[in-house]
Amino acid sequence: MSDPTAAPSSPPASPPSSPEEVAAALSAHGYLADEGLATVVFLALVLRRPLLLEGEAGVGKTEVAKVLSRWTGGELLRLQCDEGIDAAQAVYEWDYSRQLLHLRAAEAAAGTAGGGVSASIEDELYSPRFLVRRPLLAAVSAGIEVPPPVLLVDEVDRADDEFEAFLLEVLSDYTVTVPELGTFTAAVPPIAVITSNRTRDLHDALKRRCLYHWVEHPSFEREVEIVTLKAPSAGPALARQVAAAVERLRQMSLYKPPGVAESIDWAEALAALGRSSIDEASVERTLGSVLKYREDLERVRRAGICELVTAAARRAG
Repeated sequence: MSDPTAAPSSPPASPPSSPEEVAAALSAHGYLADEGLATVVFLALVLRRPLLLEGEAGVGKTEVAKVLSRWTGGELLRLQCDEGIDAAQAVYEWDYSRQLLHLRAAEAAAGTAGGGVSASIEDELYSPRFLVRRPLLAAVSAGIEVPPPVLLVDEVDRADDEFEAFLLEVLSDYTVTVPELGTFTAAVPPIAVITSNRTRDLHDALKRRCLYHWVEHPSFEREVEIVTLKAPSAGPALARQVAAAVERLRQMSLYKPPGVAESIDWAEALAALGRSSIDEASVERTLGSVLKYREDLERVRRAGICELVTAAARRAG
């Protein structure tokens, strides 16, 4: 997980030399990456390959792109996928209101001069000045900017098969065609990060184009570090107990196991109530900070809040 208030470090002048350098740079920006994630990010940067991150919601996939943007200094271009996403949302659209104003102004000027609207005026309506560049087009038309932009295609599994096929076409050669203007090709490939919560399987063709990494929930000790970093008001003892309790919750076959983001929220909620440790009363009052489905709340309560607190205390030491 990342810390947006972390002091910025100098953007890399060249690709990193090792996974250890990547891990250190991410850590400097508040993101604690394990060896596997640091390695695949290193390879994506050096090989200039798209990075596909899959995993449960809340494990920090999206934060990887945000931290890369802050580290490299490249502009973050985020495309949030959903069912029915189309080219107007993902690639480009024309600014119809400005085109209409331009056309009316041209008609008024032509009327005053006693002429009609020329063909050149009509051609102007489809010039770059009226083109609204959405994330995919912005990523491939950024020119020779150094550092390159960071393209985040978030939750691609929520989009349909047709969009996934189109995305594969764009990522194959970083090219987008606008019929009225021609073809845009990236002078420098963007840093592309694609995330998926695996609500459906992605096609093999897209996976073959990318470097792949499954982002696990962090280990207990790593989660303690993250909660301590992101929720300093909680204190180390409470951070350990929260991490231990969340670890226990993930073992209970819940409909939506809590992610790291929920661990942080829970620690902050408990700290805001003045708690330095968890007990049955405080857990009962704040359980909605970490579990977001009624069925999960009921399951935990049936299993016993006392059992959860006892298990967490024993794990936290």
